[in-house]
Amino acid sequence: QAILSKEPNKSTQFPTGQSFISATNMAESSIEALSDGTPHRPVPRQASRADGAEGDESAFMVDVSEALPSNDAIQSFLASPECGAISTFVGITRNNFDGKVVTHLSYEGYRPMAIKELTSLCRDAKLKFGTVDKLVAVHILGDCPVGQASVVVGCSSPHRREAIRCTEFLIDELKGRVPIWKKEVYEGDGGSVWKENVEWHEGRRRRVMVRQE
Repeated sequence: QAILSKEPNKSTQFPTGQSFISATNMAESSIEALSDGTPHRPVPRQASRADGAEGDESAFMVDVSEALPSNDAIQSFLASPECGAISTFVGITRNNFDGKVVTHLSYEGYRPMAIKELTSLCRDAKLKFGTVDKLVAVHILGDCPVGQASVVVGCSSPHRREAIRCTEFLIDELKGRVPIWKKEVYEGDGGSVWKENVEWHEGRRRRVMVRQE
């Protein structure tokens, strides 16, 4: 288990009058709005395999909601008698960024689109790491106070190396692919800032959008 730390991000301003929300709406106008905020229990996903054939993906725990599953629930889901390793990564809100005191983070995103991308990510991980058995990818929406978990990814595998490498792949790809934005709120009159994670792919940054307030 690891603790998520946030590296300083470079900011990119939107054109006047356009926010990251409006930009996303333009690109994803057919995606339905956020859920009504009612916490719910994540369930295994049923989806299509990468080759287009229908397949059972009940080995995936995928969700985006206002409450993460408990650690016990995640460990119980990942456990398998055929697997000798479980690897998880837990991202937690820390209390500082770039010399400012952080009071909390707030996450927004389009839940259906985010769940679809998380499912696709688990599918890709399953193909890339052939011995992996079960996978978890869950992310919170709404406010996340200091010390509270915002994201959990993990997997089970017969051997530790595959499990650890798959977990690293999951968190790196999640931060680069899944459409979830975070608002960092600072103490006093420090204000706040919307930003995305800056991830690198083949020497280029992906999904870099920041809105200053």
